[in-house]
Amino acid sequence: MTAATPKRASVALPYALPSVAGALRAVESLLLSGGQRTARRNAWTAVLEDRRRAKDRVETEHVLEAVSDATSHAT
Repeated sequence: MTAATPKRASVALPYALPSVAGALRAVESLLLSGGQRTARRNAWTAVLEDRRRAKDRVETEHVLEAVSDATSHAT
């Protein structure tokens, strides 16, 4: 650092900055009624559950393929 370059002062914030998810929840609570909020959360939970089931289905297919390959070579 040269003499012409000023040092940056670190600023301590008196509060923690909200996370993006927390900020979105705050905006959501202002814009949506309780029922709409619950419906949106239920829909998102259903999406996550569908993704989990799809992942499980793919993993099961891989296992079944591996087992069928192993048994077809043995006969």
